[in-house]
Amino acid sequence: MARPRQTLLQASETTSVSSSSSSPERAVYDDTDFFNAQRNDSQSSLGVASLRDMTMSSSLELEHRISPVSRLPPELLIYCFTKLNSSLDLRSCMLVSKTWSRNAVDLLWHRPLCNTWANLLNVVQSVRKDDSYYPYFALVKRLNLSNLSDLISDGTVQPFMCCKRIERLTLTGCIKLTDHGVVSIVNGSNSLLALDITGLDAVTDHTLGAVAEHCPRLQGLNITDCYKVTDESLMAIAKRCRHLKRLKLNNCSLVTDESVTTVARQCPAMLEIDLHNCRQITNESITALLSRGRQLRELRVAHCSLITNNAFLELPKHLAFDSLRILDLTACLQLHDEAVEKIIETSPRLRNLVLAKCKDITDRSVHAITRLGKNLHYIHLGHCAQITDAAVIQLVKMCNRIRYIDLACCHRLTDLSVKQLATLPKLRRIGLVKCQAITDRSIMALAKMTSEPTAKALGPSLLERVHLSYCVHLTLQGIHALLIRCPKLTHLSLTGVQAFFLREDLTAFCRDPPHEFTEHQRHMFCVFSGPSVNKLRDYLNNESLYDTEGTMYDDREGDDGDADRQVTGMMHATGLGVDDDEMNEEDEAGEGSQYGAEADA
Repeated sequence: MARPRQTLLQASETTSVSSSSSSPERAVYDDTDFFNAQRNDSQSSLGVASLRDMTMSSSLELEHRISPVSRLPPELLIYCFTKLNSSLDLRSCMLVSKTWSRNAVDLLWHRPLCNTWANLLNVVQSVRKDDSYYPYFALVKRLNLSNLSDLISDGTVQPFMCCKRIERLTLTGCIKLTDHGVVSIVNGSNSLLALDITGLDAVTDHTLGAVAEHCPRLQGLNITDCYKVTDESLMAIAKRCRHLKRLKLNNCSLVTDESVTTVARQCPAMLEIDLHNCRQITNESITALLSRGRQLRELRVAHCSLITNNAFLELPKHLAFDSLRILDLTACLQLHDEAVEKIIETSPRLRNLVLAKCKDITDRSVHAITRLGKNLHYIHLGHCAQITDAAVIQLVKMCNRIRYIDLACCHRLTDLSVKQLATLPKLRRIGLVKCQAITDRSIMALAKMTSEPTAKALGPSLLERVHLSYCVHLTLQGIHALLIRCPKLTHLSLTGVQAFFLREDLTAFCRDPPHEFTEHQRHMFCVFSGPSVNKLRDYLNNESLYDTEGTMYDDREGDDGDADRQVTGMMHATGLGVDDDEMNEEDEAGEGSQYGAEADA
């Protein structure tokens, strides 16, 4: 009976090996094999073995003995690899075994690193190889050449013509590229989902025509500053790329209502659209986008000066835009309170609202905005000079989750407004550029200094960015208090504040002014960012720069005695705990915000 049993075992082993050879990955990766192996292990501990265990191929058994981790299914192995942040670590994983290599190569190559010229050459060399172990050209899913924008030309991108599975292509600022170079990559790229060619001013309708023809799955398109693009190609995009969700047309001056309304009709899934400085856009485009884009979350029409109240007043009645979260109407100069009221009525869940330079809006608009309540996080009312303290106080009471507020050049505002703003528990950034009526009382409020001796100590402020340029009544003592009580502060602008820009020992810590500034502007420039804020704080803490026993107000002012007592001996508070960790937030080039950059002039 021994010979027949041996024959049976040999036949079974032969069958197993044959099955493994015809499907080599199944023995390692198949879910059934994995769970069977686990179950058999449990049975073997009871002394019960199965025929499958006895017939396992010798090579697979040896692999399992050497490396138990090879029993993991590929999805778990890949998940482990995704936790590695370094491409060098992924490369090391590829060298462990063929199993690890197969599962790590996609992660390493789906977004090849092209941040230096040497790295780019290595990537190009690999995708060009015909005899490589893996088809690297087919693994590239995301290609970003913006880090080498000054070096990228049409010839540079030619090797990537063979990469037809790219999903995200970023060529931001590659100003040497023309239609020829971009089209060479786009042709045949049916998988392309997002294209960013910001700043490619040589690109014309020819490129977007190729995108429309070859990229039907396109969802995101950014052609900011591509000023040669016209309605013709945008209409082709709208008709053929019906899945489009995000569209940025900033500074595309040739774009008109014809193409934008076509986008509104043909792309019902649109989520975000940016028409910044598309100066031919009128009410027709805005009404069409809002009426048809029921999923629209973000609408930016800054500096579209032809937009009037009717863009919103003529919207269909009883229509609500519950998805709209961000609305930017900067410098839409013909908007009035009626339009703002309609916006709030139809968009009750707005989170970010920008009305900077809408000079005709008044307290009536602000009272309408208060109906947003806790939904409102970001509000920009810079240059809305008719707004008064009463409106701001009501806004703070009703919208207590505001994180960012800009009131630059609202010259009617006084300390009363800022004291109320200081009570916002989540306030991170505040812009008060050229609010010349505010004094150190406002700064004390922002610093959360208390005047009551028995009052419970207030926690440190959460403020991160404070813009106080041209607030001419501020003193060194007040700003020092702000620095002490705001450990998270990473940006402080004090341009035009005499207590600072006239002091060379203090301006030594501020950053350099923009190169385009005049000599007078450079002399008054005083902005502290990043590590320089901490250095200024330390310097003021360690130097005796003023009388620490006095007050910063005139004691004859009897209408606010508590505020006077609040600052007596204030500078002895330098012992307060301060978190001096340096913040690495990237500095803004402008003053206050992108809308108030000219305030530093």
